[in-house]
Amino acid sequence: MNRISSQPSIVALGDRRRPEPPALVLVAHGSRDPRTLNTVHELLDRLRDRRPDLPVHLGHIELNAPLLPDTLASLGTAEAVLVPLLLSRGYHVKRDIPDMAAASPARTRVAAPLGPHPLLVETLHARLVEAGWHTDEETRRESAVVLAAAGSRDPESALDTRRTAKLLADRLGVPVVPAYASAATPTVDTAIRALTARGRHRIAIASYFTAPGLFARQCAERAPWIASAPLGTHPAMTDLILHRYDQVARAAGHPLPALAV
Repeated sequence: MNRISSQPSIVALGDRRRPEPPALVLVAHGSRDPRTLNTVHELLDRLRDRRPDLPVHLGHIELNAPLLPDTLASLGTAEAVLVPLLLSRGYHVKRDIPDMAAASPARTRVAAPLGPHPLLVETLHARLVEAGWHTDEETRRESAVVLAAAGSRDPESALDTRRTAKLLADRLGVPVVPAYASAATPTVDTAIRALTARGRHRIAIASYFTAPGLFARQCAERAPWIASAPLGTHPAMTDLILHRYDQVARAAGHPLPALAV
């Protein structure tokens, strides 16, 4: 992978000089569902509103333009931090994105995926409350959540999802079982049956997807009780993307605004 120079570039501002931050390239998977693209573009707008002096770009792994290689080619030899709009480790994070970055002339670093992180749990909790989540001492004993994710054959992806499920269980005070739409087990239906067998009859589906799409819809349709909306453009998502960017940019020697997380 190409590497950012340890010496930040400098731009003049009148009599002042400051380091120029590397660009933030938000790396989305790509989808045939137009709602996904709308969500990604709204996230880009929010990032630009939060950091108006930060160059923000979009690149897709597949299915949508601009594709990541084209975005990186447009940057020339500029510095960039690639932030995957992905929730766990897996093939895209480990291979696809680094390989595309290494093939470009841009001086790049790749940030960690968004999850697991407490800000994701903040978003999951908010979406569940919006969908009607509520418990008291009596109903909590009957309640549970299925954390519905896309799924991956990579065991580290499943590990990351289980960690998110544990954080959400700690927040809610009820069991949270991860389940998957494809490529991994258990399925959402299997997780629901297992929880029902344990006496949990108020079962919510927490949508662990960044945006609406086929998998999110299919999982929500299995909900015995309520299903939350995808993570979407909740403010904590913007915070988390910037946090991942800042972790990498600061490690490369770029002073940046503080971000509370």
